[in-house]
Amino acid sequence: MTKLSSTQIAWRAAQDITDGAYVNLGIGFPEMVAKFQPPGRQAIFHTENGILGFGEAPAPGTEDWDLINAGKKAVTIKPGTAFFHHADSFAMVRGGHLDVAILGAYEVAENGDLANWSTGPKGVPAVGGAMDLVHGAKRVAVITDHVTKDGKPKLVQQCSLPLTGVGCVTRVYTSLAVVDIQDGHFVLREKLASMSFDELQSLTGATLHRDGDVADLTVPEL
Repeated sequence: MTKLSSTQIAWRAAQDITDGAYVNLGIGFPEMVAKFQPPGRQAIFHTENGILGFGEAPAPGTEDWDLINAGKKAVTIKPGTAFFHHADSFAMVRGGHLDVAILGAYEVAENGDLANWSTGPKGVPAVGGAMDLVHGAKRVAVITDHVTKDGKPKLVQQCSLPLTGVGCVTRVYTSLAVVDIQDGHFVLREKLASMSFDELQSLTGATLHRDGDVADLTVPEL
């Protein structure tokens, strides 16, 4: 099955971030989104451990390990970067001062419920700051593969794993499509041109709805 790489999914999600937006990127895969800001746009990135407006990752060997994000990745500072207490960082989140949070997912339900942590043997040990981000950010987007490694849908009618948030996700960028969550339904906005609607539906665990034309999901070779 032809599908987008993780890098290409991150690129597509980055295209919808507006200039000057305050953005929090989830640990791991979502951190890649910062690499692909469109020309002429500059997001202001926030991390839960207390930095706002930090720069790109430093070159290997030049890291200052006093400067890290919430995922323990080294970052750089630039003019205007701000440092603050962990509690102040969460006050920004809970106070609704972030424009968008982009997170990974194990499951997304058609009503917008999100499950992105698990108590299983290989799971994340706790929900962490994601539970604040999903209800504090003005918009919550998810980037994920469309199916699990064993081919099970990640877009489902109802989440089976512990929830991170209820009714919080508004858009999902997957390896096969861009899907909005609207009025309790998955609404297909873009899909790979090489895949038919019926093929995509067979890999989705809930009904895909269409609202007008469905655009081709096109990304550069990365």
